[in-house]
Amino acid sequence: MAIYESEHTIFMREWLEKHPEELEEQAKGRALWWDKPQTLDAQRRDAQARVPMKAYPYQSEV
Repeated sequence: MAIYESEHTIFMREWLEKHPEELEEQAKGRALWWDKPQTLDAQRRDAQARVPMKAYPYQSEV
């Protein structure tokens, strides 16, 4: 049984094989936006700043 791969997945795999320098650019972009070191102090501040969610958030204030 063959595993399905979308045309986009096939295209991206082939494109990255032809352009290996893009993997380095991808890593730089991910580091810029996502891979940030977290300190315990920052995590504590984030946890304290959270607002409790209502039991049913879609209920109107009537």
